[in-house]
Formats: sequence, structure tokens, C-alpha cells
Amino acid sequence: MRHTIRRLRRSLLEIVLALAAVLFVRTAIAAPYVVPSGSMQPSLLIGDRIVSMPLAFGASTALLPFGDRLPHGPRLFARLPRRGDIVVFRGPAEPDTTLVKRVIGLPGDRVRLSDGRLWLNGSMVPWHDEGADEEELADGSHVPAERITETLPGGRAHLVLKRLAHAPYDDMAELTVPPGRLFVMGDNRDNSADSRIPVAEGGVGLLPLWNLQGRIVLLAASRDILAPAHGLRAWLATLRPERFGRIL
Repeated sequence: MRHTIRRLRRSLLEIVLALAAVLFVRTAIAAPYVVPSGSMQPSLLIGDRIVSMPLAFGASTALLPFGDRLPHGPRLFARLPRRGDIVVFRGPAEPDTTLVKRVIGLPGDRVRLSDGRLWLNGSMVPWHDEGADEEELADGSHVPAERITETLPGGRAHLVLKRLAHAPYDDMAELTVPPGRLFVMGDNRDNSADSRIPVAEGGVGLLPLWNLQGRIVLLAASRDILAPAHGLRAWLATLRPERFGRIL
């Protein structure tokens, strides 16, 4: 009987240690995610497997499982992102949901949009039209779009997808990002519920720093999860090996 109890205790301890190790890796070293939507096209595609660095901006309860049910509080060892960082965070409207966007404005920045063009601190952000592209929709179909390179202050460039000449959120009055907040946007400018849209309307609004869960550093793998995959050959055909192992 005692031998059985010791074995049960040992097994329970091993399970607890294993769970603690997984939790430590996920909250301190690296956390994997699958991109579920097209809001970050063309930089991230639906079905991309991405990896974040959870402590890139310090630690908060947002990093913990069930963190949406815990007190928010301050960030420990807090560091601001850089403009252009791709970040994952708890959605302000649905804190149990993780979203991915690009940091555009930092605290104190003045941000506005005019006819789809981004302005930061009184200057229009340069962009260059790279030509025709396509946007993949949620049903797996594709529609024509334009691929654009946008260069933020400091010289960090990234790709943007633009499909509509006059999209609903192409214009936004200038605002100043307050302390403790960020202005984030999706690279798919016509299909992203981001800081242009208030939380009450289903957007992100001005993102609190507490919500940050990490900076995306690696595109580990990718598969077209919207394509038919009946059988091994069809499943293999959905892989995108040219996207494997990209540093972001």
C-alpha cells in the first residue's frame, strides 16, 4: 500500500513538473500561435505558424493562462515595442482571444489617416506601390489587391495590402497616443479591426500595454488551412515550404 502511494506521489510530482516546464517555456521563452485570419496579409497568411518572444516587453498577468480573469496591474521590467514590431496581445474586447497586429504609434505619437495614407507626427509615411497582388478571403477565395511597401520613421519597412480605393476606415482624425497605450494596425488595411476602430465597435482601440503577450520573431511553418486536404498527398500540397523558418 505504501509503495503504491509513493508511486502515485511520484507520478503526480512528475506531471506537475512537466506542466510547470511547459508553462515556463510558453510564458518566458517562446509561445506558438496559428494565424487564423487575413488581417496581417501579405506579411502573415492564414495558416502561418508563428512564434513569439513572450518577455520582449516585460511581464504582466496577460502572459498567464486565464490571465483575462486576473488583475491587470503594471508590467514588470516593461519595455516599449518599436514602431514596426509585430505583436500578439489579448483582445481588449475579448481578453480570452489573442490577436496579432503591427505597432504603428507609440505613446506621444500623433496619428491620423487621410485617403488611406498614414501620417505620423505631422508627416506622411512614405510608401511605394509594388504592383498587383491578391487577398485571400475567409472562404479560401482570392480577390485582386495592391501590394505596397510602407516605411515607418526610423527606416523600418513592411508590406501593406490595399484592395479598395475608398475603404471605410481610410480616414481618421488625428489623435495623440496616450501614456500606456499603443496604436496598432493590420497590414491588410481594408480588412483589419485594429486601433482605427473603438473597442465598443469590435475593434482594438488604443491598446493598453498590459495586453501585450509578446513580439513575433519567427514564422516557423505555414499551411494553407483553407485548401482541401483529403488524403496525404492533398495535405502535403497545402504546405508552404518557402515560408518555413522566416525571421520576422
